[in-house]
Amino acid sequence: MRWWLCLILMLLPFSAKAEEVVLGLSKDKVAITTSFDGSEILIFGAVKREEPIPTNAPLEVVITVAGPSEPVLVRRKAYRYGIWVNVDFVEVDSAPEFYAVATSGPLDEVLSNVEDLREKITIDRAIRSVGAPSSIQDAGSFTDAIIRIRSEAELYQTLEGQVALDQQTLFRTSIKMPANLTEGDYVTRIFLTRSGEIVADYETSIDVRKVGLERWLFSLSREKPMWYGLMSLAIAIAAGWGASAVFRLLRNT
Repeated sequence: MRWWLCLILMLLPFSAKAEEVVLGLSKDKVAITTSFDGSEILIFGAVKREEPIPTNAPLEVVITVAGPSEPVLVRRKAYRYGIWVNVDFVEVDSAPEFYAVATSGPLDEVLSNVEDLREKITIDRAIRSVGAPSSIQDAGSFTDAIIRIRSEAELYQTLEGQVALDQQTLFRTSIKMPANLTEGDYVTRIFLTRSGEIVADYETSIDVRKVGLERWLFSLSREKPMWYGLMSLAIAIAAGWGASAVFRLLRNT
């Protein structure tokens, strides 16, 4: 009998989930050009089931889109001796350049604190700040400053109730990505929850890259900074001379 029990235990981890995500994206690549003024990504999908819809609790959907994460140095200014000066700083270990979280209902109802802590879904949990100098008594305010500044620039978005969910099966939402995006892979995660607990999840990515002239200038500035500087200087001189010539022509007519 024991070998039967072992066989059952071995097969349990490989059993299919009761609910799974089938995802679609309106686009999986975003091209940043010289005329790029932002993009809107439509995220849609369905819930695949092998059994009838559970009735113990309604299904909810949480969708996140996260850009590349980098360390951020946050400085605090104070008014001293008639001028503003830097008085404190904290280096936040990792903060996404872009982060959006959309839900089918109020965030505190569709996601438990335990699941949020485990998966780091909300914006403040997506930012990692391990430690701060002992002289800083309010290190959390530096993280709050990042969230406030990037939220004002539409780089951080909390879209509660913005995921449409039909018949607990079809879902869709749109994420507006601003013009000041950073290149990289934007990880997209979808979580299905019931009573705040995650019952299924899915992950994919959106490729954001500079193309055309924008890509050429970016590569030139990184790979051949001297040539990039000389070209910028030449363009500035030519623009100044051209403006001066036009001004003289208008004055003489």
